[in-house]
Amino acid sequence: MPGEILDNRGRGTAGFTWPAIHPEGRKFGAIAAALCLVGALLGGALLGWPLAVLTLGVLAFFRDPERVTPRDDSFIIAPADGLITQICTVMPPREMTADDGSGQSSALAETAVTRVSIFMSVFDVHVNRTPIGGTIRRVVYIPGKFLNADLDKASEENERQHFVVERGDGVRVGFTQIAGLVARRIVPFVKPGDIVAGGQRIGLIRFGSRVDVYLPAGTEPRVLIGQRVVAGETVLAALGENLVIEGVRQ
Repeated sequence: MPGEILDNRGRGTAGFTWPAIHPEGRKFGAIAAALCLVGALLGGALLGWPLAVLTLGVLAFFRDPERVTPRDDSFIIAPADGLITQICTVMPPREMTADDGSGQSSALAETAVTRVSIFMSVFDVHVNRTPIGGTIRRVVYIPGKFLNADLDKASEENERQHFVVERGDGVRVGFTQIAGLVARRIVPFVKPGDIVAGGQRIGLIRFGSRVDVYLPAGTEPRVLIGQRVVAGETVLAALGENLVIEGVRQ
């Protein structure tokens, strides 16, 4: 059940449950189902079956499964399901480092950090989660293009939404939702000032996209290029951990 505490000593219970459909997707599922019904009435099985598959695909896209989030003050959790396609050293986006005029310190430091990019295909879960718990300090929406989200320049040219989350001890982590070729809307669930727990749902991107995470200076990822991660579960990095990790494709 949601909120249940589990651990690595056997506490808790596990079992398969069908993932819920996020409310954002129910209207799309209803539209697809209505089209399926009309298609079946007018065109029979020839039109009805393809539209039925489409309806199932729409519902699957908006699935919102429960996740078990590891609890540790040092952990930075993956905010998205998908494939690690880039790990590089960059300056954080200007929207995360510039003074926002609020009179409060809410920006990331203007220093080079490691950026981890997670690419989500249309087959991945698209509900995104916060990598750390704390206070949402900044949410900045930027309209833009709809280039392939796997391209490096998508971080600067595509439609995107930046978040900065601050822990109680002042550590801040920035992450960005980036629209892709098919995505046409980024939907936030939080606003500045909201308090969130690590792994809590913060938004979704419709129909294929990417999430960039800007790790604090001095922190390197535990994940590798080509590795798949699970939002709200995979430990992306641990604060202050700076290890070289190698893997083998097999």
